[in-house]
Amino acid sequence: MTEAGGKSLTPDVVLIAGPTASGKSALGAALAARLGGEIVNADSMQVYRELRVLTARPNDDEERLVPHHLYGHVSGGTLYSTGQWLEDCLGAIADVRSRGRVPIILGGTGLYFQALTEGFVDMPPIPDDVRRVVRAEVADMGPQAAHVQLRQVDPRWAAQVNANDPQRIARGLEVFRATGRALTDWHDDPVEPPLCGSALRLVLAPERDWLYERINRRFDLMLEAGGLREVETLLSCGFPDHLPVMKSLGAPELRSYLAGDMKLDEARLLAQTKSRQYAKRQMTWFRRRMIAWNMVSAQDLESQLIKIFSFIDDFGLTHRP
Repeated sequence: MTEAGGKSLTPDVVLIAGPTASGKSALGAALAARLGGEIVNADSMQVYRELRVLTARPNDDEERLVPHHLYGHVSGGTLYSTGQWLEDCLGAIADVRSRGRVPIILGGTGLYFQALTEGFVDMPPIPDDVRRVVRAEVADMGPQAAHVQLRQVDPRWAAQVNANDPQRIARGLEVFRATGRALTDWHDDPVEPPLCGSALRLVLAPERDWLYERINRRFDLMLEAGGLREVETLLSCGFPDHLPVMKSLGAPELRSYLAGDMKLDEARLLAQTKSRQYAKRQMTWFRRRMIAWNMVSAQDLESQLIKIFSFIDDFGLTHRP
């Protein structure tokens, strides 16, 4: 939308990042109503159709109020990559724009936002046999021993990866095994940022105690809403343990309860602890990688919306009501 002089009245795209349970969905819905927008998912777990409760995917009422894209559109049996998400996201953005609407990219996966705003290296695909061998090796030796190997072939990637994160450790090892180059060397290759046009970039940065309380309370609500049944259904699908869908926040702990390895309250407390740790890692990523983004407090969403709308208006990005 433009005015007579050609000045943009709406951003071409809105980007909203934030840790789990920080209120991203509520902010996205409010901005969608204000700007005439549609929401596009940027959360690596909410893409899986088998996970709705444990990933806090938008419910039917929310999806009726605002069109949502790339939620629950992938089978849990799929190893869905950042490159595939980027391709799907760009297609969704073009689709939303073709109808004169504003795409609102919303989620907590920092790597997705990095790929969209900075570019994504088109490295050769990893052969299935290499991936299977590497992941089996990591599972056999354990993530900490595998992390030692990773430091030898890609010390920069190892410095970014938690020593207890087998998926990202295996990613670095399989890329080196298949291509002979470190993953971070591939990342150094020059790329063109896929996202073009004006963008409003927001990061929800809540106060820690407030966020942790919300995380704890939300997991209890997930249990009440059928989170345990969702894990039972997930197990009935027979997906291999190494797939990301099997490692969603809360799923491993509830699986341990179902297997009789721990009591339900123990599983609940452990899942809440790991969710808080994950949120901390998310915020570390955002603060280090999204320096130029607008950091927004999340404690009082209503007052923050007033500030955000004022910011949009002051920069001529949208009509006043």
